Amino acid sequence: METTDIITPLVDDPFTFGRIAAVNALSDVYAMGGRPVTAMNLAFFPACDLPGEILAQILAGGKDAMVEAGACLVGGHTVEDDELKFGLAVTGLIHPDRVIRNSTSQPGDKLILTKPLGTGIISTAIKAGMISAADAEEAADWMCRLNKVAAELMAECGAHAATDVTGFGLVGHACEMARGAGVTIGIRLSSVPVLSPVGALIADGLVPAGCYRNRDYYQPFVGNGRNLGDKLLPLFDPQTSGGS
Repeated sequence: METTDIITPLVDDPFTFGRIAAVNALSDVYAMGGRPVTAMNLAFFPACDLPGEILAQILAGGKDAMVEAGACLVGGHTVEDDELKFGLAVTGLIHPDRVIRNSTSQPGDKLILTKPLGTGIISTAIKAGMISAADAEEAADWMCRLNKVAAELMAECGAHAATDVTGFGLVGHACEMARGAGVTIGIRLSSVPVLSPVGALIADGLVPAGCYRNRDYYQPFVGNGRNLGDKLLPLFDPQTSGGS
């Protein structure tokens, strides 16, 4: 399997950004039950505005995640660009008969989320300078965590279907799974893990535009929760390096 993903900075520390970007790219392989084996760096760097040491730290953060994943860095490409971006092109291995797809859910399946929601909202607060260092660090810690163990466990337990929760939010990716399999998915709002500062940040209006776009598009597919207003926003929040 081949996949790639590139993101813009979510945090100020370049090493942490590099690790988050790499973990985010590796998650596509884990979501299918695969094992990443090789990766290539894809960096877009404004060399006229930032020192080369910043790029070196970003690449070091990415390599740190790859080493933990057991993947080998085999090359990459750097482009001079006006906006800083970084990601990976990843090659993973899995037997064709063991691929876990996002369209094969079955009635009675339990939905398990491996990371709390809210990284998109918190990233918006980080950029606005309106979040505590401790809360920003907690969110970064979750984004830096590989989905490796989750992938191994779901393969061991014979999961019928899986997806990673990224740009379309939990509801968006759940809709993909439901429509692909011809089933409905029930989500108990009180059981959904959400990062602790998210509620207060929503009240302060620190919500990314992508969250509202997701809500506008996927709201028609939501049943009993339509009247819950802002309480549902974390479920539409676009995640970076989210859970599976």
